[in-house]
Amino acid sequence: MSDTSNQSEGLGNGLAEDTSFELPPERKVVFYNDDFTTMDFVVDVLISVFNKSHDEAENIMLQVHENGSSVVGVYTYDIAISRTNLTIQLARKNNFPLRVEVE
Repeated sequence: MSDTSNQSEGLGNGLAEDTSFELPPERKVVFYNDDFTTMDFVVDVLISVFNKSHDEAENIMLQVHENGSSVVGVYTYDIAISRTNLTIQLARKNNFPLRVEVE
């Protein structure tokens, strides 16, 4: 049987419990305006890939259209890359040149 008197010092196995951790760095996903990708396609992608509400998706699409680009969201690196790649695949499948980058 193990001695439980040392549990106040850690996990009871002689190792101190390390509860500190760092959150992974976050990255911005940015959409850029072009003259070919339809507004409806951008809204659909923002809803289906980025889980935006319809109103939020329309507002982001208008920012892209009016300002030339807009941050769609801020995600951990892996999620940002995954959603960016999926968006580019969908755009190419639908013959749109939509430019999406992770910053």
